[in-house]
Amino acid sequence: MKEVYVPFIPGNYNENNLDELSALLNREQKHGIDNLLWTDTGYFPSVSFSIAYVNNNIALKYFVKEQHTRATYTAVNDPVYKDSCVEFFLGLGDDGDYYNLEFNALGTALVGFGKDRNGRQAIPDDKVRDIKSISNINRTENAAEFNTWELTLLIPFSVFIYHDIKTLKGITSKANFFKCGDELPEPHFISWNNIDSPVPNFHLSKFFGTIKFN
Repeated sequence: MKEVYVPFIPGNYNENNLDELSALLNREQKHGIDNLLWTDTGYFPSVSFSIAYVNNNIALKYFVKEQHTRATYTAVNDPVYKDSCVEFFLGLGDDGDYYNLEFNALGTALVGFGKDRNGRQAIPDDKVRDIKSISNINRTENAAEFNTWELTLLIPFSVFIYHDIKTLKGITSKANFFKCGDELPEPHFISWNNIDSPVPNFHLSKFFGTIKFN
C-alpha cells in the first residue's frame, strides 16, 4: 500500500487568500494518480495531487492533463463523477466508514459517508458549501494536445460531520485518490493506490493507502 506524509503549512487561509495557498501547494511533493483501471483503450490522462493541512482544514490540489474536459454540473451534490472528476476518499477511524469527496473541474462538490458505495449518506449541502476552491482550466484547440486544469481545495474539518476533529497532527488515516469521467468521450478510472477488482468500483476501502499527518 502506498503512503503519503502530509505536511503542516502554518498561516491562516480562507477563500480570500486561497490563491496564496495554491502557490504553496505547487511547491509540495506531487503524488501520481497513475493506476489505470478497467479500460484497455490506451488513453491515460496525467493526474497528480499535492496535499497539506492548515488551520482546521485539509488543503488539496489536483493537476490534470486530459484530452477531453467536461464541466457541466454546478449544484452541490450533483453527480460530478459524470464530468471530468477528481476524488478524495478518507477514512478517519477503524470501523470501515469513510468520506467520499468528489469534484469536477469547476470545484462543484459531491460528498458522502458510509462503508461502501451502497447506502451512502449525503453530507448536508450547507456543510459541503464550506469547501472553498479555485480552478484554472486551459483548453487547447489542437486535437493532438491535452487540456490542462488545476483545482485547489480548502476542506474544513467541519465537513467531516461524523467525526469531531480538533487537530490532525500525528494522525494516521486511510485514503485513496482518483480521477474519472463517466460521460466523457473516453471514460476512464484512475487511482492513486491500486484496486484489485474485476468491475469498476472505487468504493473498496480495503485498497486504501495510508496518509500520515506530520
